[in-house]
Amino acid sequence: MTDPRAEAVGIYVHWPYCARICPYCDFNVVRDRGRTDEQRALADAIVADLEAQRALTGERRLLSIFFGGGTPSLMDPAQVARVIETAKRLWSPADDLEISLEANPTDAETDRFAALAAAGVQRLSLGVQALDDASLKALGRNHDAGAARRAIAAAARAFPRLSIDLIYARPGQTDAAWRAELSEAIALGPEHVSPYQLTIEPGTAFDRAVGRGTLVTPDEDLAATLFETTQEIFEAAGFDAYEVSNHARGEAARARHNLVYWRGVDYVGVGPGAHGRLALPEGRAATTAHRAIKDYIAAVGDHGVGFQSEILTPEDAALERLVLGMRIDAGVGFDEVAVLGLDPDVAKVRDLVETGLLVEDRARLRATRAGRLVLDRLTGALAT
Repeated sequence: MTDPRAEAVGIYVHWPYCARICPYCDFNVVRDRGRTDEQRALADAIVADLEAQRALTGERRLLSIFFGGGTPSLMDPAQVARVIETAKRLWSPADDLEISLEANPTDAETDRFAALAAAGVQRLSLGVQALDDASLKALGRNHDAGAARRAIAAAARAFPRLSIDLIYARPGQTDAAWRAELSEAIALGPEHVSPYQLTIEPGTAFDRAVGRGTLVTPDEDLAATLFETTQEIFEAAGFDAYEVSNHARGEAARARHNLVYWRGVDYVGVGPGAHGRLALPEGRAATTAHRAIKDYIAAVGDHGVGFQSEILTPEDAALERLVLGMRIDAGVGFDEVAVLGLDPDVAKVRDLVETGLLVEDRARLRATRAGRLVLDRLTGALAT
């Protein structure tokens, strides 16, 4: 029987250019100055890569298109429209196809919102990150809190759906300050909020600052308190915690593209460093595009596609389903991870149910609220 997840597809488009590189960022990004010709060549390569990957996937129902980065709101809106039109021509758009794009709240980007909406973008994911100037400066952002508030209002007018990102567990942050910030964020009206705990990624400027002792992040107890506060505030405001770091005001507000990842649906990745997952005749393929922009463009020109791929073993594919599926409230079906030796009666599953980290459910593995707080350890225990 054909897996219904392989009958649909999402598309991730990586646009690597940024006006400024944030000190906590470990994504595949570059400064965008003086790269106009390169950007046109990259847009051409992305379109050609989509054409080539359509030959690999065959006919699919197109669930989502997501422009990430980098800062795709710096992309020429005409090129955004071109990519969207290409994708919709190559695959059959679902009736509820969602097209999302990430943006920052700078005044320059806010001025482009109407053009991006006209290009076909329906959901804006706005990287607010904080609502006070001191925190934004510490995070290395190139906008202030006033610009964030203006951008939220402008995005709400321009796009049918709006999501904002926030970062917590910031240096010096208190629970009282976080409560006030969340309350203000909700009052600004977004239907979807993604509060992410600050993670110190190896090789970033923040990682070096921690090593020097010039940056101190909250300890585990305070981070846990901030997580619990997040759940409490959003629950009281009528938001569903449908994923460990994502809250939506009702099911329609949930981010369609992220659900593609968490539900194990196939997705095409285009652009430098983009990842994809495709069900091919020989098995589930993990695709990884060349990270360097010039290498990606050259690979598309020479080979049609810009990625290298490997076929995942059944165990690796199941482990990926476990890690991603456990992030959402629906969890992951036991049938999807049976190759890992997981079923409702295995001892480690029973133990985790009894300790309150897993929900009692004979069909699916689902984390409790306590389990979400220690999700990495929980999935690690299930995987070993």
